[in-house]
Amino acid sequence: MIRIGVDIMGGDYAPLETTLGAIEALKELPAHTRLVLIGDSEKIIAILKANNVDESSFDIIHTSENVEMTDSATKVFSQKPNSGMAIGFGLLKQKKIDAFASAGNSGAMLVGSIFSVKAANGILRPAISTILPKEDGSFGILLDVGANADCKPEVLQQFGVLGSLLAEHVYQIKKPRVALMNIGEEEEKGNILSQQAHQLLKATKEINFIGNVEGRDLFNTKADVVVCDGFTGNVMLKEAESFYTLIKKRGIRDEYFDRFDYENYGGTPVLGVNGNVIMAHGISKAKAIKNMILLSIQVTQANLSEKIATAFQSNAVNHTL
Repeated sequence: MIRIGVDIMGGDYAPLETTLGAIEALKELPAHTRLVLIGDSEKIIAILKANNVDESSFDIIHTSENVEMTDSATKVFSQKPNSGMAIGFGLLKQKKIDAFASAGNSGAMLVGSIFSVKAANGILRPAISTILPKEDGSFGILLDVGANADCKPEVLQQFGVLGSLLAEHVYQIKKPRVALMNIGEEEEKGNILSQQAHQLLKATKEINFIGNVEGRDLFNTKADVVVCDGFTGNVMLKEAESFYTLIKKRGIRDEYFDRFDYENYGGTPVLGVNGNVIMAHGISKAKAIKNMILLSIQVTQANLSEKIATAFQSNAVNHTL
């Protein structure tokens, strides 16, 4: 039995949209999968009843505190131990759920990932990624997109391995091509970080490193996984989101740009921690919450956290770190 914990009180539109998303996900759950709704039980049950859904369709765990977007990420778990986020990470750490998903305070989700379930042995910095819709209908992965604004070359090297494992085991991309985001394709291009990271990635036998790519290559088919520091990645992600918003405001409908809608993907796993943690956008509504839950199941079925832990326990991955 796969058990997915969902933070019903997390996000700008909680608990209504998060509960509706769980209801939508219920229709697509694989066999032997159970959703654990963590939040204000009275509000959850009221929404279920209003939508003619039997509360026995879910496991419901009551919480008495809410984590707000303005709360300090580092103090949430000590100040609000009865919040959905604190309880969710506790259940994940105790292996009472197989994954924990939330659209709540992203900083607190990262803190919980690192200090509750903790980074996998050998991981210097956990990372978060985003989907890159490609012009040919496929997609790739960009990481990091905000968890680590400042990085050392060794951290970027690990991102290459993490992204490759995500692409292969969750998104079924065979022998994913890994590239480093840079200001030129030549090996010697870029700042000191890029130059040193290039050499480490080039020496990493566990990935299919193809060299540098430039910003104009982000949405073409040159690479399946693009590696960068979290500062650069977050800027590129927000720029892509802004283009999608502008296109929608201007009433332009385009099949390719429709794929930039974050709701289609639901969220992203925190890569490199001892558990399956899925983060979603704070403005997620029911469709995005449903897809966040389905992604959580996909990540759990792929045994992603176990595969990452195994890879980084080996001398092969760590020999240059």
